[in-house]
This record gives sequence, C-alpha cells and structure tokens, in this order.
Amino acid sequence: MSELITAELVDLDLSAATKDAAARSLAERMVAAHRVTDLDGFLADVAAREAQMPTGLDGGIGIPHCRSEHVNAPTLAFGRSAAGIDFGAADGPADLVFLIAAPAGADDDHLTILSGLARRLMDPEFTAALRAGTDPAAVAALIRGEEPAEEPAAEEEGPAPEPEAETVEAAGSVPFRIVAVTSCPTGIAHTYMAAESLAAAGRAEGVEVTVETQGSGGFKKLDPAVIAAADAVIWAHDVEVRERTRFRGKPLVDVGVKAGINRPAELIAEARRKAERGEIAAVSEADGGKDSGDGDTDRSGADHAHFGVRLRTYLMSGVSYMVPFVAAGGLLIALSFAIGGYEIASAKSVADHFVWGEADSWAALLNQIGSAAFAFLVPVLAGYIAYGMADRPALVPGFVGGSIALTVNAGFLGGLVAGLLAGAVVMAIQRVPVHATLRGIMPVLVIPLIASAVVGFLMFIVVGKPIASLQNALTDWLNGLSGSNAVILGVVLGLMMCFDMGGPLNKVAYAFAVGGLADPTDGSLKVMAAVMAAGMVPPLAMALATTVRKKLFTKTERENGRAAWVLGASFITEGAIPFAAADPLRVIPSVMAGGAVTGALSMAFGATLRAPHGGVFVVPLIGEPFLYLLAIAAGTLVATALVVLLKGARRAAPDPAGEAGATGSDDSRVPVAA
Repeated sequence: MSELITAELVDLDLSAATKDAAARSLAERMVAAHRVTDLDGFLADVAAREAQMPTGLDGGIGIPHCRSEHVNAPTLAFGRSAAGIDFGAADGPADLVFLIAAPAGADDDHLTILSGLARRLMDPEFTAALRAGTDPAAVAALIRGEEPAEEPAAEEEGPAPEPEAETVEAAGSVPFRIVAVTSCPTGIAHTYMAAESLAAAGRAEGVEVTVETQGSGGFKKLDPAVIAAADAVIWAHDVEVRERTRFRGKPLVDVGVKAGINRPAELIAEARRKAERGEIAAVSEADGGKDSGDGDTDRSGADHAHFGVRLRTYLMSGVSYMVPFVAAGGLLIALSFAIGGYEIASAKSVADHFVWGEADSWAALLNQIGSAAFAFLVPVLAGYIAYGMADRPALVPGFVGGSIALTVNAGFLGGLVAGLLAGAVVMAIQRVPVHATLRGIMPVLVIPLIASAVVGFLMFIVVGKPIASLQNALTDWLNGLSGSNAVILGVVLGLMMCFDMGGPLNKVAYAFAVGGLADPTDGSLKVMAAVMAAGMVPPLAMALATTVRKKLFTKTERENGRAAWVLGASFITEGAIPFAAADPLRVIPSVMAGGAVTGALSMAFGATLRAPHGGVFVVPLIGEPFLYLLAIAAGTLVATALVVLLKGARRAAPDPAGEAGATGSDDSRVPVAA
C-alpha cells in the first residue's frame, strides 16, 4: 500500500468533534497531498455515501469512504481521536477513523488492497497496534503491511483476495455448510469486513463458510457444486444480490451488511435453526428473497418498522424516481415559455411543422419534449411506489395503475393510490404458496398479469372516480386560495421545507408542489414558488451568518458557508445540513422561522413558478420576480438574525481569534440535542 498512505496522511491527534469535521480534516490532508482535486465536491460524495448507511463499526472504528470523480489516485487517510467521534455504531464513538478515497474508475488492484485493509480491521491485534502507535510514519507503515501487526489468515495471503471466495472447513467428517454473499453500496470496505467476520465466526463455530464478495471489482461466482452442497445461505448486503436464483431452495438469512460484521455468530446460529426447521426461502431474480425471521432486522428497517415509517419509505421511493422527470421536463417547458411565451403550449406538433430558423419552432420543440417527460410523472410515481413495496413484479401493475389514473383524471393523488394498491396486491400474491415448478414464471408472468388486472379493475371501476373528484376539489381549493389562507399554506410549506432540509418532511412538501405541475393551475404554480423559495433559505442564511459573525463559527463551518451561497442560490437545501447537525437546537428553529416568513410572503405576493428547480437561475421564469426575491431575502435575514442571536447568547466567552470552535472549546458548538 506504499502509494495509498504516507505519514502526511496520518493524524494521531484528530481533534474533530463530528464525523463531518473528521472527514474534512482528513480530506484536507488528501488535498495537500494532491490526491483530491476538489475538497467540497469530494466531501459531498462522502456525505452522500454516509447517508446511504452510517460507516461506524463496533469496536471503535469509523470508515467513511466513497468513489468520487474528484479523486485522482486511490488514497487512505487515518486519524486517531482521543475523545471519540460518533459514526453511528451501536457500541459508541470511534477512535480509529479511516477515510478511503477511490477514483470513480479506480483499478481493481488498488481496490483489492483497500479491501484487504477492511479485512485486517477485523483483527484485534491490528487495531490494538494502531491505538498504541506514536509515530505517524510507523503507523503508515503498519497500515501498509510493512510492519507485522497481525498473523494473516491463510485466505488473506496473496495479492488478490477480493474476488476469491473464502472457505473455512470445520473439523469432522460432515460439517454444517453455509454459503454467504456480502455486498455494500460502494463495495470497498463493508463488503470485505463482513466476509472476514463471517469467515472468522465460522472457524470459531466449527462451520464450513464459503463467502462470495460482490464488491468493487465485480465478483467471482461461487462454484454451483458448493452452493448445491450448502445447508443454508446468508446474505449480508445493502445492494441487490446478483444472480440470486442460484440460492433457491435453501434456508436463507437475509440481513444488512453491518449485521454480517457485528453479529456473525448470531447469523450462523439462525441459519442452523432454519435448516433444522426445514424453512426454505422462495427466491426469484425479482423478489428480495427476504425472510420473515429475526435475521433481517438489520436491513433498512422497512420490513419491521412501524407502518407509518414503511409508508413514508414507499412514497419516497416513488418520489425519488419521479423527480428527475419533473426536473428535466419542467425546465424544458420553462425554457420553452422563456423563448416563445406561454402560448407556445398550443403550438402544432413539431413532427408536422418545424422551421430551423424560427425561434418559435425551437420553443415548441422544447415544450413538447418537456410535456412528453411530464406525461410519465404519474405512471413513474405509481410504478416505483409499487416497486418500493414489492420489488420488480410490482412495476407493471404500478405503471398500469398510474396510467389509468391519468385516463380517469385522478392525477397525482390517483398515482399515489395506484402505486399503493399495486404494491399491496403483489405482496398478497407473493404470500400464496405455489409449486416449485411455477416459481420461475411467477415474477415475470403470473404476478404482473394477475396484479395488473386487479389494479386496473380497482382504478377504473372502484376508486378512480372518487379520487378524481378529490383531485378536482384540491385543484379548486388551490385556485381559490387568497389572503390569509394562502399565507397560512405558505407558512406550513416553509416550515416543512426547512425542518429536516432534504429529509422526509422536505420531500413531502416538494412532492406536493411538483405534483401540481403535472396539471398546472395558478394555485399550484404559487405553491411551487413558495416551496422553492423556502428551500433556498437555510443554506443562504447560514452562508450570511458565517459572513457577518465569523467568530460564532468554526473554520470548517466558515468554509462550508462559502459553499452554501452557491447551494442556496441553486435551491439545494441540504447545504445547511452540516450546520444543523452540529447545532440543531439553534440552527433548525432559526431556519424554520425564516422559511415560514419566505413561504408566507411568496404566497402573499402571488409569485408563481413553472420550473420545479433551478433557484435564482430560473428567476426570469417566475411571476412577480422582484417580490419573489424580496421574500427570499426577508426569510434569509430573519433566519440569520435568529441563529446569530441564539449562538451569541450561548457563547461562554469572546474568542478574538475566532478559532476556538475548531478545537471544541467554543460552547456554542456543543450539540445540545438528545
């Protein structure tokens, strides 16, 4: 690993108090070493990976990592924290922090070496040596493997452990045999740590464990004979297991990858119990293969969570797939209006009439492409709500139900209901026991056929018309909003947009707004304007606060503040998350107040917006643009004043240098949320 880590990339006195600050501190070393080209861009990729799944592991280890186009060479930085940093591990803070940076197109050799490090982190002797090291150069050498810190297991020897399956044979003539698959979203660290953890537990339990790692460099499939001879299967994964039908007909424990790292012995015991009870999982290439036993409690949580949590997850699945259609189609339509005026929507088809030199022809072309994209909104929403509930077999009935919702004029609400109906019908069909000979055609023929017929009947005959009436009533209500009613709605939308800044409430408000763009009215365009205006306030307010009162913020936060100007102007509310995470009880109420003011003023001013995104860059497409910008400015000033007031009131003492927060001595930087 001589090219991956050097003494300059080792910090034995990491003083960061949060995982974001730790990642930034280590990433700055990578920038100084010319391994990372864009600090903020790389940190955004790290944060996106962290949002998929926290990277803290039991045993005091944090291992943030990502692939990024801002990395020009595979790099590893190491920090050791005396106080500990919360990376989301169940057993508490991490004192050993590894930041792994892989280029978007990293070569397999380097990624294999990084996966080898992930395996070594499972060895207590190696981590103990890291905690005892006093010289950065020696610690770097230790991580590179140039100083003995452990006695490698036989399967770790050699240059390419990544694609190879691991096998552990127990003593005895006929050991219990398990085949396992491990995988994580990035395929760099957790995949191989889970593999090593399961292998070690197998050795301890006297069980033969063979692991297939579906990681960064692809995967080498297990020998079919090994799978056929296995008594049970363990999947420890956070991305879809590839070619899963190979494991059909076996007892299955299906969990998240962290369960494979943190409690492998429990998974092995659960696999043995299922084999003893003769439980056979019905696995298809389309279904998730999830069992209902204890083993999958470490998945995303959707299977065992409260109904409200599951419902939100299903809806967010549909919204997340719908948003790109909204963004692309909405911006194309908005551009067409900017070029040809609103009357361009009634232009003839460009397939029949298109003049290369006419601006109106180009405007009509953009409008009709955008309209084509918008035609997919409701079917995509319904299809991927159903997909979130019951995986691929639910896509066809979901899309069919969404299309019928448009046919019966049930609109956005109809799409929501159609998606939920399709998912529920498919889930019900999947619970019906079928003969083994039919399992192969169930997800591709039987389930889509039956579910589409049932959902079509329900949407056409039973629920379509009532939902259409409700949709019309909602449209009439929005169109009739004026005065105090419009202001109150603006306040509520502003609060929702700013409460969790990209989280579920934010997404619900945004989905409500973009749903109205599918059939735009004056009321729905006002809602879209209020939502985008409020969503711009949190990052803009934090950017302004770090500019006018620098001493209240750490050096890292001031750097984040500079980036927040652009993020806020671009309607990327998430730009304020680092500030809210570090000081939630002062930042979140402040930006919520500012968002409420902005939402209320936008509605009161009657500002409208046809573009679903774009921030200040689509101001020419906004109705009442000057008043709209005034609303944003007013909310930003309110939020800035409140956050400065609250932070200033909690400061223990003046700090002329303005750097106390960087070392954790600034009282205003202590998180006070439970």
